[in-house]
Amino acid sequence: MLTLLSFVVTLGILIAVHEYGHYRVAVACGIKVLKFSIGFGKPLYSWRLKNKPTEFSIGMLPLGGYVKMLDEREAPVDPSERHLAFNTQPLKYRAAVVAAGPLANLLLAVLLYAIVNWSGMQEPKAILASPVAGSVAEQAGLRGQETVQQAAFEGEALQPVRSFEDLRWRLTQAALDGRNLTLMVQGDSDRSARPVLLELGKLGSAEADAQLFRKIGILGPWTQPVMGEVMAGSAAEKAGLRAGDVVRRVGDTAIVDGQQLREVIRASAHSPGASATAMAAQSWQVLRAGQPLVLQVTPELKQEGGLAVARIGAYVGALPEFVTVRYGLFEGLWQGGIKTWEVSVLTLKMMGKMLIGEASLKNLSGPLTIADYAGKSASLGWSSYLVFLALISVSLGVLNLLPLPVLDGGHLMYYLWEWITGRGVSDVWMDRLQRAGVAILLGMMCIALFNDVTRLVG
Repeated sequence: MLTLLSFVVTLGILIAVHEYGHYRVAVACGIKVLKFSIGFGKPLYSWRLKNKPTEFSIGMLPLGGYVKMLDEREAPVDPSERHLAFNTQPLKYRAAVVAAGPLANLLLAVLLYAIVNWSGMQEPKAILASPVAGSVAEQAGLRGQETVQQAAFEGEALQPVRSFEDLRWRLTQAALDGRNLTLMVQGDSDRSARPVLLELGKLGSAEADAQLFRKIGILGPWTQPVMGEVMAGSAAEKAGLRAGDVVRRVGDTAIVDGQQLREVIRASAHSPGASATAMAAQSWQVLRAGQPLVLQVTPELKQEGGLAVARIGAYVGALPEFVTVRYGLFEGLWQGGIKTWEVSVLTLKMMGKMLIGEASLKNLSGPLTIADYAGKSASLGWSSYLVFLALISVSLGVLNLLPLPVLDGGHLMYYLWEWITGRGVSDVWMDRLQRAGVAILLGMMCIALFNDVTRLVG
């Protein structure tokens, strides 16, 4: 129920803001707006404002919306109102009305990010867990428990790293852009911070998935190797593990943090003594209420993504150390603008890579994925939901600015042609381009829906 409600609210807000951008600028340009609709199909509710010509309505299908303006191309217009018609307006007014929708979504994202920045958000501190064996982070000399203080893309100045989420975002940008990233880190035994160069440019990553972060080697913040909730009937329960047990050693491997423990469990599927159907018992040394214990744990084999991995059926690792990330009035707004710009640029780069085949089409997401993440983010709290809403708003704004016929960007492309040549696109070419645009858009929607089903079923 929460997922459905969050999905409807998300779409409603994004569509309303987008269409209001068109409506507000149209009215400001002196254009008569006949109808403002959120959703398609039969209206569920309609109303009019006093002394206003516009009918406002909410349609049955909340998958879009529209603003219908007086236009001679759609219906006859009384000569006395011809100056109010959209098609009779100067080119700059028509372009402004069309561009206002996507820009409204981008401005909404700035505001949402700013609200989160002003109110503050609890995020894990940028303390690194043990890196994945053989990863870029391990090769760079990271060992775990280092605090990341600053980071810089290759050729740029160092910037403060406020949290682990901040660090993750920089890692994602660097990996997808093919750029190296310098981290200034300080360990418990270090007297001062030292630079560490992560050579992410050599990864050649096509999508920001779990495998990308395994290659980078930084999967999460540092946590104590403490057992959390133990599932009934699991391998952990059968071995006698309890919530609160601190794991010190698994076999001959000394355990220093939760991430390392998870990796050791996962990798044990390929350890000596393991077969395709059974696992060998492991000797675990734990501390329970300060008292040492030795338990024999036999992990269970699970298939994940076509790979055999070991699981014990318990939450592994304590909660990380958190920090409140909060900005002042102007800095929060400025950072909201920067984040919106960075997400927009990254979105465009990913779309470009998908177009030329350098990135997987699996990156396309549709309504099912949006609904799933809307519900998950809402369950985590309003700050997480606002960040999610901002991300989708940026995606909607950028998508609509693409030069595809039937999208706002396609109409801007027509106006650019009109500005350059002094004449509009002919009806014949308009029809051809619209058909091509619909075909491309339908193709993208089918791929996105297929990806949605694959993610949710898989």
